[in-house]
Amino acid sequence: MRRASPALMIFAMSVAEILGMTAFSTFPALLPVFTAEWRLSNTAAGWIGGVYFVGYLLAVPVLVTLTDRVDPRRIYLAAMALSVLSALGFALAAGGVVSASLWRALQGIGLAGTYMPGLKALTDMLPERAQSRAVAFYTASFGVGSSLSFVIAGELESLLDWRWAFGLSAIGPALAIALALMILRPAPPAEDAMPTTRLLDFRPVLANRRALAFTFGYCVHNWELFGYRTWIVAFLLFAQAQQPAGALGVAWSATILAALVNLVGLPASVLGNELAHRFGRRRVLVAVMTASAAAGALFGVSGATMPFVVVVILAFVYGWTVIGDSATLTAGMVAAADPRYRGATMAMHSMIGFVGSAVGPLAFGMVLDVGGGATSGLAWGLAFASLSAVILIGPLLMLTMARRAEEAHAAAQGGPPD
Repeated sequence: MRRASPALMIFAMSVAEILGMTAFSTFPALLPVFTAEWRLSNTAAGWIGGVYFVGYLLAVPVLVTLTDRVDPRRIYLAAMALSVLSALGFALAAGGVVSASLWRALQGIGLAGTYMPGLKALTDMLPERAQSRAVAFYTASFGVGSSLSFVIAGELESLLDWRWAFGLSAIGPALAIALALMILRPAPPAEDAMPTTRLLDFRPVLANRRALAFTFGYCVHNWELFGYRTWIVAFLLFAQAQQPAGALGVAWSATILAALVNLVGLPASVLGNELAHRFGRRRVLVAVMTASAAAGALFGVSGATMPFVVVVILAFVYGWTVIGDSATLTAGMVAAADPRYRGATMAMHSMIGFVGSAVGPLAFGMVLDVGGGATSGLAWGLAFASLSAVILIGPLLMLTMARRAEEAHAAAQGGPPD
C-alpha cells in the first residue's frame, strides 16, 4: 500500500484524535447536573474531574515508554478500544463518586495510550522538517476534541439524559479506530534504534535538561488549562445567574459557549508555534504565559461584576491565551529529545505535565470551597487567581532553566541558542 502524504497523515491523525476525545469533556460539561443529582461538594466534583488524569498518570509511563520498543500503532489501537468501553461503562454503571471515579480513571488510561502514542506514531512516519508543524496541529486538535465533546454532551443531555450523552460518546473512539487502521501502517522500531536501557529507566530523559524545561512548563500549563476547562461551564452559569432578567446572553447555552471558547485553541496553538519559529520558543512562551495569567485573573472577577457579554468576550480572550503555549511546549520537547528515547521523553513530558491536569481541577474546587462556594463572586475570583499564580511559574522556568539548558546545548553544538 502506498504511503500517504505528510499532510494527509497529519490531517487523518488529528481527526482521529478529535474523534477519540468525544467523552473527554462530558463530565465537566454536565458538572452542574452531576453536582445536583449526586449532591457533590465542589471538592468531590473537582476530584471526579481530576481523577481522569490520575488514570492517565498511572498508565502513561508504561504505555508511552513502550513506543520506543514496540509498534506505537498496537498501543494506540488497544487504548482507543478501552476509550470505547469506559465511556459505555460510565453510561451504564456510574452512580456516585466511587463508580464515576473508576470509569473516569479508565477513560484517562485510554487517553494515555492514544494521545502521546498517536503523536509518536505520527512523527515516526514523517520527515524531520514536517515534525514541528505536525506537533502543532496534532496538539491543537486536542482543543477541538474537547470542544466537540462539550457540544455533544450538552446537546445530548438536553435531548435525552446524561447516560445517553456518555453512551453515544463511545461512537467517536470507535470511528477513530477505523481511521487509524487505514492511515497507520505497522512500524515496529528497528533493533539499532531501540533504547539501550531498561523499560522505565528515565535517567537519560532526566539528564536532558532542554527537554525537561519544556516539560515543567507543560505541567503548569496543564494545571491552568484543565482547571479552566473543568470549571468553565459552572462559571458561565454562575455569571448568567448574576444578570438581571432579560439581559443579553442569559439564555445562551453555557456548554456551547464553552465549546466555542475551546475551539479558539486550534488557531491559537498553531499561531503560537509559528511565532516561536520566528521569534524563539522561550521569548514567545514568556509572553503568552504572562498574558494568560493576566487574562485569567480578569476573567475570574468578571462573573460577578460585568455584563455577561463582556464575560463571554473575556472567556474568548482567556481561551486564546490559555492554549497559545501548548504546541510550542510540546514541539520544544520533541525537538530536544534524543531519538532513541523519544517515547520515554514523551512519557516523562506527559507524566509530569499531566500532574498539573490532575491537580488543577481539584485545587480549583478546593479554593472555591474555601473562598465561599460556587455562589460567591469572591470565591470564583480567588479560584481563577490561583490558576494565574501557577502559570506564572512558566515564564520563570523559561528565563532560568530553559535559557541555561539551551545555552549549554548551543555551546556544545557550536551554534546559537534555539
